[in-house]
Amino acid sequence: MATDETTSNAKNSVTTPSAEVSISSVMSEKRKFQPPAEFAANAHVSSMEEYEKLYAAAEADPEGYWGGIAEKFHWFKKWDSVLEWNSPFAKWFNGGKTNICYNALDVHVSSWRKNKAAIIWEGEEGGQRVLTYGELHRQVSKFANVLKIAGIKPGDRVAIYMGMVPELVIAVLACARVGAVHNVIFAGFSAHAITERVNDSRAKMVICADGTRRRGGSINLKNIVDEAIVNTPSVRSVVVLKVTSEKINMHDGMDHWWHDLMGLASDESEPAELDAEHPLFVLYTSGSTGKPKGILHTTAGYMVHAASSFKYVFDIKDEDIYFCTADVGWITGHSYMVYGPLLNGATPAHV
Repeated sequence: MATDETTSNAKNSVTTPSAEVSISSVMSEKRKFQPPAEFAANAHVSSMEEYEKLYAAAEADPEGYWGGIAEKFHWFKKWDSVLEWNSPFAKWFNGGKTNICYNALDVHVSSWRKNKAAIIWEGEEGGQRVLTYGELHRQVSKFANVLKIAGIKPGDRVAIYMGMVPELVIAVLACARVGAVHNVIFAGFSAHAITERVNDSRAKMVICADGTRRRGGSINLKNIVDEAIVNTPSVRSVVVLKVTSEKINMHDGMDHWWHDLMGLASDESEPAELDAEHPLFVLYTSGSTGKPKGILHTTAGYMVHAASSFKYVFDIKDEDIYFCTADVGWITGHSYMVYGPLLNGATPAHV
């Protein structure tokens, strides 16, 4: 994307049928493109006046504003205080108990959205899958039971290295359901990058795919994981999803096929009642300016912000299909491919 600096220094010009206009003069104009009146009237925030009123209310009483939004979610126990701020530390909805997976799935399954598409997925080679909220809830509940059987408890860390497949979303939500802290690792990273992130988070389990497809080829993810976990003493088990049928080695006692474990698991799993400040996920910086740093997000504050920002910024309605090109290995994928859309009962499309 061109910056203001590059465009202002541009020597070329744009030729139109009527005149020759410099790029810098076009870019400097303050142009506005008003949406159709009917479209604007149906928006969650339908006018600048309404936005300014909302902003002023939030500025005047931030705790009242965020508490009002949080009231719309399911809580096993309501909070004692909206915000406890002891600089630089903040605790949101302290004393409350909730579960972000319950708010992303269960509340919709009990409504007409049970049969609504929760994920539309299209693979690189043209394969397509659609999971309804009801089916996604069933699959997440089954994998939550897989995690429990494997001894994963609230607070345990689980590393996920899978590529962009629907099971990645299932694994993420299952971790949230049982209270495990998910650590999604971008599937383009090396074995060394996995080792660093697994050791720093002290992950007990790694969930991976046998391979992933990228740019017409395939990458053997399981071989990379095998190399990575040689020096990761915290890892007790590896769950492997079959995607590309790569030639891999399965190690007795350590490696387990996703489909085998899911075939044995019940599809009923009660969500853990978690403190509002319970850790939800840790996501690492790329490490381009030094050692990767783990950023921790807790449950309730992240839930309320991801859901509300998705609702107001993208203005998605029940009949819309939402597409995001981000990878779940990064924060945009977490917030605006998984949690934000599902908390709003939307239909995100993945590739």
